[in-house]
Amino acid sequence: MKACGHSDENYACLAHVPIFAGLSPAEKEEIARISVSRAYRKGETVYQAGDAGGTLFVLHAGRVKVSRLSAAGKEQVLRVAGPGEFIGELSLFSSLPLTDNAQATESAVMCVLEGGRLKELMAKYPAIAFKVMDVLSRRLEKADSLLESVTLTPVAQRVAKALLEKADAAGVVRLPMTRGDFASQLGMSQETLSRRLAAMQEEGLITLSGRRKIILRNMKAVEALRDAEE
Repeated sequence: MKACGHSDENYACLAHVPIFAGLSPAEKEEIARISVSRAYRKGETVYQAGDAGGTLFVLHAGRVKVSRLSAAGKEQVLRVAGPGEFIGELSLFSSLPLTDNAQATESAVMCVLEGGRLKELMAKYPAIAFKVMDVLSRRLEKADSLLESVTLTPVAQRVAKALLEKADAAGVVRLPMTRGDFASQLGMSQETLSRRLAAMQEEGLITLSGRRKIILRNMKAVEALRDAEE
């Protein structure tokens, strides 16, 4: 990990972050002054469960996997954050240690903001606090939906729904994570996911291209699979 306190670099890091959108250049500069830019190598740990919290990590470039480990040591991928997103936010509002693990899945650059000073700026600029709360509420809703899906939805429907959510307008899915992490996020083993994808390819619904590209060949059939009754 490399750190740099250069204000101009920190300003660039924060310039396109949605939670700071709408602030004036002077206000963004004020936030940049309380941040430090850090670079992480692929596979490097950003933070781990048990670390002291109180820090907001804003991703400028690259991707970071956020996960938790069960008591048995099984990893559950919660999400993969990309540029403009932030992690570690729950610790801003709690004195408890971090409960998640964060690891760079590719070379990444992050702006790290000290929580105490950031909360002072939230009080000064309430729009920031409201945007953070909005993101957190949407993440909570997504987590609830995932829990319901894992508990009540068959594997085939889960995979179809996830592919449709990640597909672009042309029906192409470019996974921002490994298939193993994708399987973990869906609450299944990599072997189960691989079997399901292979079956969908045999049925003419999709085409697997490389490790992370999936082409939806029959969108209506995938939608019907997603909406199928048990």
